[in-house]
Amino acid sequence: MEERLAGARERILLATRRLVAAGGYRNAPVTAVAAEAGVSTGLIYRHFPSKAELFVEVLTDAVEHELRIFEAIAAEPLPAPERLRRAITAFVRRALAGPGLAYAFIAEQAAAADALDTDVAAACIVGAFTEALVGPTAPSRDAHGDQTALVESICVFCLRAAGAPQV
Repeated sequence: MEERLAGARERILLATRRLVAAGGYRNAPVTAVAAEAGVSTGLIYRHFPSKAELFVEVLTDAVEHELRIFEAIAAEPLPAPERLRRAITAFVRRALAGPGLAYAFIAEQAAAADALDTDVAAACIVGAFTEALVGPTAPSRDAHGDQTALVESICVFCLRAAGAPQV
């Protein structure tokens, strides 16, 4: 019974990964995952209390895979710059080979499971936009660049970080 449940859990994870790769998080509702994995939606919720937790596990598995690759490259007897080049090259090539999954993991916002802690979110946003101003406000920098574009870029980033819908 335990082996069957473990097999079902693995099929659920693989099905979710395939669906996200094919069309992003919106392409992976629980009903579609169940159909793709050949299980009931109830069984999915037996393994994962929420869709967000399912997505987190799929992403965690992908991150762990990347880390294993980076660790192997880091252990190679090469100069640090060459190891860094190899790690970046390996990551970029994998992302380009699977663009749907890469985009979902890197940029797509999955449905929020919980509300943001406003104090933490505020501190992070203030940190982000002040850090973005370090270069443009430096004494040695030409302050006459495209300020409108800079303001818009900072606003877009901070609004996305706060979970605002894209405008």
